[in-house]
Amino acid sequence: MLTGSLLTLQENLKKLPGIGAKSARRLALHLIGSRRNQAIDLANAIINAAESYSNCSVCNCLTESDPCNYCADAKRDSQVLCVVQNSADLFHIEKTGQYRGRYFVLGQLLSPIEGIGPMQIHFNELVLNIKNNNVRELILALNPTVEGESTIRFLADQLTEKVEKISRLSTGLPFGGDLEYAGDLTLQDAFKRRYSATENE
Repeated sequence: MLTGSLLTLQENLKKLPGIGAKSARRLALHLIGSRRNQAIDLANAIINAAESYSNCSVCNCLTESDPCNYCADAKRDSQVLCVVQNSADLFHIEKTGQYRGRYFVLGQLLSPIEGIGPMQIHFNELVLNIKNNNVRELILALNPTVEGESTIRFLADQLTEKVEKISRLSTGLPFGGDLEYAGDLTLQDAFKRRYSATENE
C-alpha cells in the first residue's frame, strides 16, 4: 500500500480519464521507482502546458493565443458553427480535414443529476457567438450518449429561431461512444451525412 507523497501521486493519477486504481499505482511506482528523470520531465511539461494554455475568449477551445487559430482564421466560414463537448473532439474533427467552419466548445454536457445546467455549458456565450457572427448553420457534433442527446435536444429547442439550420452528425457513430475515438473515415461520413436536429425542418 502506498503512503505519503506516492499515495498523493496515485490519487491524482486516478483522476485522469481511463486510469483506474491499479494503473495509477503502477504509473506512480514506475515514475518514481526507476524513471525519476522522466518523472521530473513529465512534471515540468505539465506545468508548462498549464501555464501556456488557456481558453479562447471566443470559442472556449484550449489555445496558446487569444483568439485561437480557428477563430482568427479569416478563411474559415464564420457562419457555420460546430458545437463540440471539448477541445479533444475539436482537434479530432480538425484532423479529418472535412470541416472548414468555426467552433464552439461547451466544456460539458447537460446533466441535472450532476448539477450541470445551461450556465455550465456556456449557453449564453454560445448565443452571443451566434449573434456576433450571424451564424446560419449550427452543427451539433456531440457524443451519442444520454447526456449528449439531452444537450442536442435542449440546444435545438432553444436556438431554432436564431439560425437557419441546426444539424447533427449521422447515426453511424455508436451510441454511448466518444466522438474522440471515432475513426477518421467514420467521422468524415458522419459530417457528410449530417441531418436536421429539429423536428420541424
